[in-house]
Amino acid sequence: MPVPPVPAHPKRAASATRSLQKGQQTRAAILDAALALASHMGLEGLSIGALAEVTKMSKSGVFAHFGSREELQIAVIREYHARFEEEVFFPAMRETRGLPRLRALFERWVKRVSVELDSGCIYISGAVEFDDRPGPVRDALASMVCAWQAALDRAIRQAIEAGQLRADTDPLQMLFETHGLILALHHDARFLRLPGAVERARVGFDRIVNLYLSAPASRKARAASR
Repeated sequence: MPVPPVPAHPKRAASATRSLQKGQQTRAAILDAALALASHMGLEGLSIGALAEVTKMSKSGVFAHFGSREELQIAVIREYHARFEEEVFFPAMRETRGLPRLRALFERWVKRVSVELDSGCIYISGAVEFDDRPGPVRDALASMVCAWQAALDRAIRQAIEAGQLRADTDPLQMLFETHGLILALHHDARFLRLPGAVERARVGFDRIVNLYLSAPASRKARAASR
């Protein structure tokens, strides 16, 4: 007959729980600092030493939570993606499937880029840093970007199925054009500091949508604008 396990002492169990919570809080604080550093300096600007200096911790303390620079970079990418989903993806998913959801995805994406003008988009900066450097960091970054593009692709296809966009719409082409607007927005607003870039992105998106609108949807849009 198996011997039942001896229950942990209440005080020891509580102490272990507090230690775990403290460890999680410390890791979250380090990750916040790492994300801020990566937003300004890029993923390649991250190092255990730089992070230890910013967080006022020892290198060994930071290393205990992230065993390597590569692991730290991947953790930052995942955290950035999680926050992107919270701000852009999940709220847009509450909109009606099809064109309303696609518009919400783009509008929230534009607002996110607008907020990041003084820091930077890790999706974009990371692509520049790791476009020709195979490895786990590039794989993690590409996976997150592909997940986001897949969400846009689904919204486009749902709009086609709902009859809001033309049946002959090429979802990948529309996705390519939409993504191109964000890249242009980031370049003109962040690098060139050109005023009006955000509004130009919105106008560009409206033109793309109007190009692919189905005939009934187009007539409805013209009637609504009168």
